[in-house]
Amino acid sequence: MLKRYPAKCQNCFFRTGLCKTLSVREFKRLRKLTIQRQFQKGEVIFRQDEKTEYLVFLTKGMVKHVYSNHGKDLILSIEKAQTLLGLSNTMNEDTNLASIIAIDDCKGCIIEIERFKETMVRNRWFLFEVMRYSTQTVRDSIINFISIAHKQSSGKIAGILVYLAENIYNKHSFYLSLSRQELADFAGCSKELIIRTIQNFCSEDIIRVSGKNMEILDMERLRMISQVG
Repeated sequence: MLKRYPAKCQNCFFRTGLCKTLSVREFKRLRKLTIQRQFQKGEVIFRQDEKTEYLVFLTKGMVKHVYSNHGKDLILSIEKAQTLLGLSNTMNEDTNLASIIAIDDCKGCIIEIERFKETMVRNRWFLFEVMRYSTQTVRDSIINFISIAHKQSSGKIAGILVYLAENIYNKHSFYLSLSRQELADFAGCSKELIIRTIQNFCSEDIIRVSGKNMEILDMERLRMISQVG
């Protein structure tokens, strides 16, 4: 489902954050060809090894960055709205390193890369802001990936639950959008190990799970398991 802007963007991070250095005229020019789009759960927004001619400013929902190799998927990172997807394609001509897939129903604004690049060339402060945001995003993803990769399985899973609570859902009680298989792809382990570890955390009163609803009962203990795992 597509529709042309005009969306109200006075309070949107794309306008107030990334585009804060743009004049009203520059911003209007950038958004002139912008299209709003809805993405269904499981829909591929960017596909690995393909080139794209647009960026997506995610206004609603959650996505996963998935690297596929020989039929096996590995989730590199998870992002929630509001964020800009596909920034690496503005800095080089390479294909997408990973796929970006909607975890739940999402909404976003489609922005033409060429128009975006033209704006960066015209306004160096906008270029600096985009580079700063892009560098921070990559840095956060690498740090999170490394912190999970070197741990034992229980530490990985505990670390992911802490990350989801504190960085994605921003609360200790939440509806878990990710499936058990997606948690396994994020932790780099089997689905069975995810299920068993979650059951162990429940039996030790660290978390409480009811279907897709999860509540962290003992964040300090969960964080300790993540640190020593």
